[in-house]
Amino acid sequence: MGCGRVGATLAQNISERGHSVAIVDQNNDAFRRLPADFAGKKVTGVGFDRDTLVQAGIEEAYGFAAVSDGDNSNILSARVVRETYGVDNVVARIYDPQRAEIYQRLGIPTVATVRWTADQVLRRILPLGATDEFRDPSGRIRIAQIDYHPGWVGVPIRRIERAAGARVAFVSRFAQGVLPDDDTVLQENDVLHVTMRSDDADAVERVLTTAPKHEEN
Repeated sequence: MGCGRVGATLAQNISERGHSVAIVDQNNDAFRRLPADFAGKKVTGVGFDRDTLVQAGIEEAYGFAAVSDGDNSNILSARVVRETYGVDNVVARIYDPQRAEIYQRLGIPTVATVRWTADQVLRRILPLGATDEFRDPSGRIRIAQIDYHPGWVGVPIRRIERAAGARVAFVSRFAQGVLPDDDTVLQENDVLHVTMRSDDADAVERVLTTAPKHEEN
């Protein structure tokens, strides 16, 4: 739902991967953003209207993305699709970060556009810190990409976990994911993806962005 820049790009990418796709927008002119060879279905209507959804094929849908420019429309559409039509794979784009957290806890996956953009910008101007990659619906558990002090390079991952009180979910090494085992050692330019309790995030970040104590080398 939503044929803005994000919706049009998303629909075309899905189509190019060989999936059938329908895109809904209440403004017929919005479909001009789609390429001329777009193979999907274009449906003019309101994304939370049941007749519109049925016309788009919601009864057979595997997934639904609400990416219009309105938070209320996106969340309402997502709830209708999940609760009325039983579609499990639903995501809503939400601009208001506080709303995004609330709906995430209600079990509706959200993409908090403002928070994500702010995190990405912050990471580039203040490199040491954490950037959320995933939170469970309750908000209690999170996976975050965390920068680390250069002093941790050469230290076994298991020792880093003990020091930080968190678990390294995986390491990105030369653009490849690596699941750490007892022998995995942090290498230069590795990216740490850490699973932790949200309440512990500040403490974990402090440990990893500070040089390790002598006994942890």
